[in-house]
Amino acid sequence: MSDEESRKERLNRELMELLQELRVVIPGVQVLLAFLLTAPFQQRFAQLPGSMRNAFFASIACATLATAFLIAPSAHHRLWWRAGEKERLVRIGNQMAIVGTVFLAAAIVLALYVITDVLFTTNLALLTAVGALVVFAGLWYVVPMLARSSSEGEDEETSGTREPSNDARPQESRGASSRR
Repeated sequence: MSDEESRKERLNRELMELLQELRVVIPGVQVLLAFLLTAPFQQRFAQLPGSMRNAFFASIACATLATAFLIAPSAHHRLWWRAGEKERLVRIGNQMAIVGTVFLAAAIVLALYVITDVLFTTNLALLTAVGALVVFAGLWYVVPMLARSSSEGEDEETSGTREPSNDARPQESRGASSRR
């Protein structure tokens, strides 16, 4: 098997992994956005103070942006699928998916804040929102980054030293692969 074939296979796998991950996330984002879009039509919504309406609107805006960023890689794939740009597609799609999850976390935290404030108190709402923010940041970003830096450190120990990135070999894609 040649290097070019293994590179193509790797890009195909990374792209399919990315699209599969997005297939898992997108239905949740769509349900959240649908819920948020219908809530203003409920009777009690008119009783919300202006600050709560602002937080609610921010939640809708974040959910809308999350939807756009998380669906964009699929649209790009459809438009570029025969252009031979898989490495670019994986790189950009990965970046959009990360940004999309940031907006998704923000939408959930803001919606949780508004709902908790309506049901209980503002102090509890703030505590709940901060707690949710810590959980999302920890589970979605900090843990994977720590695991990534830990595995990179192990790779350096087993190989002796880290190889320079400006060598003659083509660089690996920084896509959705967990091997990086």
